[in-house]
Amino acid sequence: MSKQQRLVLVVSILASFVGAIDGFIVNIALPAISRSLGGGLTVQQWTVDGYLLTLGALILVAGSLSDVFGRKRILQIGLWWFGIASLLCAVAPNGAFLVSARIFQGVAGALLVPSSLAIIISAFSGPAQSKAIGIWTAWFSMSSILGPILGGVLIAAAGWRLIFIVNVIPIAVTLVLLRRLALAEAVPAKPHIDWPGVILCALGLAGLVFGFIEQPSYGWMAARTGVPLGVGAVLLGAFLWWERHTPAPVLTLSLFRRRNFSWGNIATAMIYAGLSISSFIIVVTLQQVGGYSALQAALAMLPTSVLMFALSGRFGSLAGRYGPRWFMTLGPVVAALGFLLMLRVQPHVRYLADLFPGVVLFGVGLSMTVAPLTAAILGCVEPKHAGIASAVNNAVARIAGLIGVALIGLMVGEKIAIAGFHRTLVVVAALLLLGGIVSAIGIQNPKQGEDLV
Repeated sequence: MSKQQRLVLVVSILASFVGAIDGFIVNIALPAISRSLGGGLTVQQWTVDGYLLTLGALILVAGSLSDVFGRKRILQIGLWWFGIASLLCAVAPNGAFLVSARIFQGVAGALLVPSSLAIIISAFSGPAQSKAIGIWTAWFSMSSILGPILGGVLIAAAGWRLIFIVNVIPIAVTLVLLRRLALAEAVPAKPHIDWPGVILCALGLAGLVFGFIEQPSYGWMAARTGVPLGVGAVLLGAFLWWERHTPAPVLTLSLFRRRNFSWGNIATAMIYAGLSISSFIIVVTLQQVGGYSALQAALAMLPTSVLMFALSGRFGSLAGRYGPRWFMTLGPVVAALGFLLMLRVQPHVRYLADLFPGVVLFGVGLSMTVAPLTAAILGCVEPKHAGIASAVNNAVARIAGLIGVALIGLMVGEKIAIAGFHRTLVVVAALLLLGGIVSAIGIQNPKQGEDLV
C-alpha cells in the first residue's frame, strides 16, 4: 500500500466515521436535549428523523454529484457543511432550531457517505480494494462502540451541546489530510446536472423515507403515512422513466446490467432489513422485557462490534483473494444461526447463557458478509461511477431498514413480549438466509487475474 493509498484510507475512514458516530451519540443525548429545550417526544423524534430524512432523500443526488464534480471536492463541501451544521446544533436555543440544524446536517451527511467509499474505489483495485474496504468496514463498526460511550462521557461532563462541538475536531483533521490527497479524477470541463432527475429523485426518496419514518407512530392507513408513500413511489417511477430517456442521467441505469451490482443490491435489501429489525427488537426487548437500562441494552451488542473490528479486514482480504461469493453466502447463514440461537432467551434474560452465544455467532457472520458485499457491488463498476454506485447501495440499505422497522408491529403485536420477540428473530433469520441464497445464486467471483469490473 502506497503512502497516497494509506492517506485515502485514513480520509475515507474519518469522513464516514464522523457521520456514523454522530448518530449514536445523538440517540444517547435525546433525554438531555428534551430536558433542556422542551418539546417532548416530538423534538426527540425529529432530532433523529430530520437528519435521516434529508440524508435518505439526497443520497443518490450526492453520489451523482461526486462523480460529476469529483469526490474530493464534494467531500470537502460535505465536511465544511457538517461542521457548520454541528455548531448550529450546539447553539440551538429551542427545539425548532435544533431540528432545522439537524435537517441541514443530513444534507451534509449525504455528501459524505458516497464520496468516502468512492475514493477507495478510485485509489485501489483488485484484491487490494477488497482489503481496503474490509479495513474501512472494521473502523466504521467502531462507531457503534465509541458512540454510546463517548456520548455518555461528554453529556455527563459538560452537557449535550458538547456532543455537537466535538465533531469539529475530526472534521478539521480530515480537511487538513484531504488537502494533501492527490486523486486522479476525470472531471468534465463543463459538468452537466440533470435537474429534473435531481428533483424527482430527491422528492421521491423524501416521500418514501418520511412515510416509513411516520408509519410506526400513525399506522399504514393514516394520510400522514399513505400520502407521502404513494407520492414518493409515483415520483420515483417518473424518475426512472426520465433517467431512461435523458442523455446525462443522475442514475446510470446500465449499472443494473452488471450481475454483481443488481444481485448484490437485492442481497443488501434482505440483509439490511434483517439487521435493522434485529438492532431495534433486541435493544427494546432487553429494556421492556428484561429490565435492562438503555446503556446496558446498547452494550449487550458490543461483542458484534468488537468482532467486526477484529475480523472485517481479514475477511475483506480473503474475499479479495478468493472472491466474495461464498463469504456473502455463508456469512448471512452464520448470522441467521446466531439469531435462531437467541430463541433460548426467556423473560428473565440470562445474558451470558442465552443471548451472548447468539450475539457472537451473529458478529462472526456479519464480519464475513459486510466487506465482501460492499466489495462485490462497488468492485464491479468503473471508478467513474463509484459515487453513484455507493449511493445506490447505501439508499437500498437505508430504505430496506426503514421498511423492516415499519413492519415490526406486524411481528410483535400491540405489545412487545417474549413470544413476539421470538417471532421477530425467526423473520430476521429468514431474511438473512434469503440474502445468503441470493448471493449464492447471483454473485460471481472474478476470474483468475481479473478485477470484478
